[in-house]
Amino acid sequence: MENKQFSITNGTEPALDKNKLVSRLRAILPRDAVLYEEEDLRPYECDALSAYRKLPMIVVLPSTIEQVQTIMRLCFQEKVPVIARGAGTGLSGGVTPIGAGVVLSLAKFMSILNIDPLARTAVVQPGVRNLAISQAVAAHGLYYAPDPSSQIACTIGGNVAENSGGVHCLKYGLTVHNVRKVKIVSMEGELITLGSDALDSSGYDLLALINGSEGMLGVVVEVTVKLIPIPARAQVVLAAFDDVVNAGTAVGNIIGAGIIPAGLEMMDKLAIQAAEDFAQVGYPTDAEAILLCELDGTNEEVSEQILVVCEIMKRSGATDVRSARDEAEREAFWKGRKAAFPAMGRLAPDYYCMDGTIPRKHLPYVLRRMAELSIEYELRVANVFHAGDGNLHPLILYDANVSGELERTEAFGGKILELCIEVGGSITGEHGVGIEKLEQMHLQFNDEELVQFHAVKHAFDPMGLLNPGKAVPTPKRCSEYRQLPMKGKNKSLQNSDQHA
Repeated sequence: MENKQFSITNGTEPALDKNKLVSRLRAILPRDAVLYEEEDLRPYECDALSAYRKLPMIVVLPSTIEQVQTIMRLCFQEKVPVIARGAGTGLSGGVTPIGAGVVLSLAKFMSILNIDPLARTAVVQPGVRNLAISQAVAAHGLYYAPDPSSQIACTIGGNVAENSGGVHCLKYGLTVHNVRKVKIVSMEGELITLGSDALDSSGYDLLALINGSEGMLGVVVEVTVKLIPIPARAQVVLAAFDDVVNAGTAVGNIIGAGIIPAGLEMMDKLAIQAAEDFAQVGYPTDAEAILLCELDGTNEEVSEQILVVCEIMKRSGATDVRSARDEAEREAFWKGRKAAFPAMGRLAPDYYCMDGTIPRKHLPYVLRRMAELSIEYELRVANVFHAGDGNLHPLILYDANVSGELERTEAFGGKILELCIEVGGSITGEHGVGIEKLEQMHLQFNDEELVQFHAVKHAFDPMGLLNPGKAVPTPKRCSEYRQLPMKGKNKSLQNSDQHA
């Protein structure tokens, strides 16, 4: 597979050359914590959106907040861009390096600093894995609700940067709703605390601003998360449909009945077959779509809601409805859903995972249009998404070794995002904009709105050194984009990144 190489600049050339910068960084960190040889840099050239790669100039691996502060002061002084990196599981190219910048890895910040069962909070470093938080607090009858599909590997710092969600975000919210306090290091090296241990804090809600800021405003070095009690009972209903549109309609009918499930997920035929072949959890492979609806709470309310949901599924056209018989089967149902992304390797050499959000009422229409686009672009698409909150994750299947297929895939993905905007949705629900969706930002926001985004960025990072060229395009780039012919609007950043 030939990956796309590109460059992003912030318009500022570093004052130090690479060798001098390595020497200065080695005065701050142990020798093995400063990487600059090509073979050591390769693992940092991309995130999970591996179609876009760029070798970083230098990678540093600090282990203390003080080291991070000193590195940031040096880079600020010498006008060196900094890209903060977690586990690299992101799917929008958000931590893709730039040509003359430093990648600051937070992989060594792996400690859970404090657990307070009474306050129901945990203080963790940014390199702590999402799932590790729930594992650490389970003995107290608590867990951390946001659960991205990559939760076994993704880190809490990256979750804050992308405002990650997951299966349980429908009922319990995204990362922003489950974080009490964050400590960040500014580009100038200042340690800043946003939020508080209390339920609220005075002043502007900068804590919400930092969630989803994609590493453009500060480097997250500590996070205080909210924990919730493990429910007395959780049970999953699996419903099979012979029509994808009927499954989409059922989602709206469940929410319309006043029931807010802990999770409400949808998979179409391609995704079902791949997940079942991979995980062997008992999915009905002849179904066109399945819904997984998890209900949690007290024993009484779950029993009542199970009956209501099953009836709604049947009225909505479900051909088969069954609930998990025990905890083992419940975990098996979710195992298949969590395995859907890696299972796509059974269907095609490559897949392109999109991330858009739409109002639930438009789900049937959007599913129909995606099927039409699949025929138009001659590319299969498997749908796996958080149906309850309208967060779509279409997986476009392709082979990068076939000439032109990656470009066609990008164009298809761009059309899906435009479709989300058309129905009043958003181009991202939890993966972020990164470099992948910069072009669609021109459609989502007008020039005046983008100017305000840049004003916020300037307030935190006046020289534009933090993760430059990501998430927010310049108005100049928007003007040039809007003048392009339609068929060229989904070209890669390879042709337009000089304006980032």
